Amino acid sequence: MTTGYIHSIETFGLVDGPGVRFIVFLSGCALRCNFCHNPDTWALKTGTPMTAEELIKKALRYKNYWGEDGGLTVSGGEPLLQTDFLIELFKLAKQNGVHTVIDTAGQPFTREEPYFSKFNELMELTDLLLLDIKHIDDEEHRRITGMTNKNILDMAKYLSDIKKPVWIRHVLVPQWSDNDEYLEKLAAFIDGLENVERVEVLPYHDLGMAKYEKLGIEYKLKDIRPPDEERIKNAEKILHIH
Repeated sequence: MTTGYIHSIETFGLVDGPGVRFIVFLSGCALRCNFCHNPDTWALKTGTPMTAEELIKKALRYKNYWGEDGGLTVSGGEPLLQTDFLIELFKLAKQNGVHTVIDTAGQPFTREEPYFSKFNELMELTDLLLLDIKHIDDEEHRRITGMTNKNILDMAKYLSDIKKPVWIRHVLVPQWSDNDEYLEKLAAFIDGLENVERVEVLPYHDLGMAKYEKLGIEYKLKDIRPPDEERIKNAEKILHIH
């Protein structure tokens, strides 16, 4: 039995997938996004250790509230860093008729083995992915997250090839990703995918700044203000969000 490391749990989530969701935030993330509002999730193997059986029992207590559309969402951190645990958890979820969602930035994805086979096994148990594309330009992605986006965009293409439903999410950060040229490139990339059910613009906010101070981490966007309504609407228009 694989142990998962749980950062926190939200029992009545309404924004991370369809319907009412039981949301599990796993610990661990390799990206260092300048706008991350949960730097306390970065470290792997921190938080509360829990087996898949323990976690699904906790989730199923709330099943009556989910209705036809709700279910279980696993977020992070980066949940794909704990793929073995996710496979065990989602097998139990499917045995209990639970709708499964993964909220991911896709960073661990590779077509190399043994990861690729495990990823495919997980996809067979996953109903929907919420895929965060931090930046469409690789150089800018490295600047804003510390890592390449090439494997992330490859994952998006692969999910399209296997027809796995996806919601694309994009954080709109003034002076970083709020640029019409980049937004148009992102729109063109999304238009080339055949599995995208929804696109969401998530306006940058600085609500996590206090966490950085508490953890002794420099907050690099302290001079950046959230985008105004005009820029949000502009991004939604370019990304064909109606």
